[in-house]
Amino acid sequence: MAPRRNAGPDGLTFTERARREQIVECAIDLISTRGYPATSLAAIAEEAGISKASVLYHFTSKDNLDRATLAHVMERFSAHVTERVERESDPVAAVVAYVRAMISYQQANRRHVRVITEMLLDDEGGTRLKTPGSHDTNDRWQGLARLLAAGQEAGCFRAFDTRTTALAVGGSIDNVVSYWLVHPEFDLDAAADELVTFTLNAIERRD
Repeated sequence: MAPRRNAGPDGLTFTERARREQIVECAIDLISTRGYPATSLAAIAEEAGISKASVLYHFTSKDNLDRATLAHVMERFSAHVTERVERESDPVAAVVAYVRAMISYQQANRRHVRVITEMLLDDEGGTRLKTPGSHDTNDRWQGLARLLAAGQEAGCFRAFDTRTTALAVGGSIDNVVSYWLVHPEFDLDAAADELVTFTLNAIERRD
């Protein structure tokens, strides 16, 4: 079968790619305002101004659209953090950049934070993962663990288990952002400063 005219590497035309992105953005809007359980294909179609059949043409099922929506959010989150970390050659500065980027992205993309929370956590207080291990996707803690290991090798950080410490730092960031979501008056910039100090006190050598 001949490739479709003007199709890109993913096999989609510009128009199809734009329509898929529109549908995903509508899904993000609805999940972040109504919640994940209340966001149906029909509601997404209505928000996008198209038919439910058109949504299914592009994604074939609600599960596929859900996966595409979460991937869209996580990929942009990961790219934001990676870009800022890679600017730094010093291990200490790289870890500081990681912490600040994790906060700054979520501060600027509240809708995306809601999507992640709604789609990864259950409905009983938002404290349990629907799928254990799902928070490990997109280099969730592994990227920080690698930065910590690089700092240890460079002699900047003390000896510690990088996985445990990366999980602890990530959990601290998550808790601060979760509190901010409920209490929007909370000073997230000041909290980022405290988290940087907290992290450096936990990892730096004390010779």
